[in-house]
Parts: sequence; structure tokens; C-alpha cells
Amino acid sequence: MLEQARALAAGRDDVAAIAKACFEWVRDEVAHSRDFERNPVTWRASDVLLHRTGYCYAKSHLLAALLRANGIRAGLCYQRLSVNDSGAPYCLHGFNAIELPGTGWYRVDARGNRAGVDAQFTPPVERLAFALQSAEEAEFANVFAEPLGCVVDSLRRCGTWEEVLANLPDVGRDDVARLGLVVREG
Repeated sequence: MLEQARALAAGRDDVAAIAKACFEWVRDEVAHSRDFERNPVTWRASDVLLHRTGYCYAKSHLLAALLRANGIRAGLCYQRLSVNDSGAPYCLHGFNAIELPGTGWYRVDARGNRAGVDAQFTPPVERLAFALQSAEEAEFANVFAEPLGCVVDSLRRCGTWEEVLANLPDVGRDDVARLGLVVREG
């Protein structure tokens, strides 16, 4: 991990430049498990790095680890989105927040671009992979130091990318209060 973090920081002395290099590397060099139908299921940053595949959650774990290894504060963030863009079922989507000098917490989404998804690193403007489309969807304002337990549990108990797809983690209204999730306004 440290070797990859140092390689991404090489020749860069600006926090934003290092953060952008880490973000683009995870976004572009680590395959999204569903998009590429790839196994194994990963959740630890070291496994995501080794196998170069992971769902959005796992990719966010790796990005946080690379940033932290370079001395940059980073955390984990979540949205609740419709799985098929048409209402239920819903699932969590994982991405990151990076503390940038002069900007503060800046959110980025390294899930990987594809048709209809164009996440970029353009501070102070956020360019996440997905925008909310319905009242049942939500964006949470929290920046977590560790992943939510339901995310890790889902990834740990599933053996294939198809199993994860059939068991994507979600939070209901009761879970929002229990987990201390704060819905981000506007």
C-alpha cells in the first residue's frame, strides 16, 4: 500500500495534486466489480489493491488508505440510491471526502466512469457519479473514519460479485437515526 501511495505522490508536492493522482488512479485502474463482472469480492484496501477490483465501497476504502498513507485526511461517505433508477429496491453507494487546503472537505467518487457516469476531481466543484433522482434517495453529510458495518458485512458474506449485487447494503428510516446519519440538504 505504502509503495503505491508513494508512487502516486512522486513528483507532486501539492496536496490537491496528490489527491487527484490517487483519485484518478483508483477510478481508472481499479475495475468496478459489477461493471466488469469481476471476482473476488474485496473490501479491505489491501485486497482491492492486490486484485484491482471492487465495488464502489471497496474502491473508496482503497482511496482513503492511499490518501491517508500520503498524510492527507480522508473519510468515507454514502448516498442511498435506487438500484435500477426506478424506485425500490435501494442501496447505499460509497465514495470519499478529502480535506483539501483552502477548500475543506471535498467529496469525490472513484467508482469508475462509464456511459452516464462522469465523476471528476474539479475542486471546489463536486462531480460525483450519481445525482439524487427521487424522494426516497438521500445523500448523507457524514464523513466517516471507518466503513459502515452493513457495508462490510455485505461484502464479507458474499463470495461473488453476483451475490453482492443481490445483497447490496441499504439503510432504512430506522437505521438512519441509529447510525447517526445526517441527510445532506441541497
